[in-house]
Amino acid sequence: MATLKTNTPATWISTTTDHTAHNNYSFNLVDRFNHFADSQKQSHTLWFFMVLMVHGVLLLPLPAVLSYYYDAPVGVLAVTMACFFTNLIANMGGAGIRATLLFFGGSVLLHVIMALIYIL
Repeated sequence: MATLKTNTPATWISTTTDHTAHNNYSFNLVDRFNHFADSQKQSHTLWFFMVLMVHGVLLLPLPAVLSYYYDAPVGVLAVTMACFFTNLIANMGGAGIRATLLFFGGSVLLHVIMALIYIL
């Protein structure tokens, strides 16, 4: 009885280039981020819960504070909810650790920029 092989090798990765030989003087943020994210792969569930806690405790109340005290528009709430649900759906949908950390970092950076714009 013949069975189907479902694990085919990925052909989009070039095996002719050597990605391990880096110049010691080059500083590449993408490589550093990928290395950090790959080292956190075993803690993916912990990162998912941390993303939920930081969003729920710190970032979701931010539009209320900015709107009440600093007269921020309603668009701040829309941006916050979009960031929250993007992180939630990505993590519940089974996104990798790189996507989890990228969405989380982008969300925190976006909220810091929003807070600085309306507070200062």
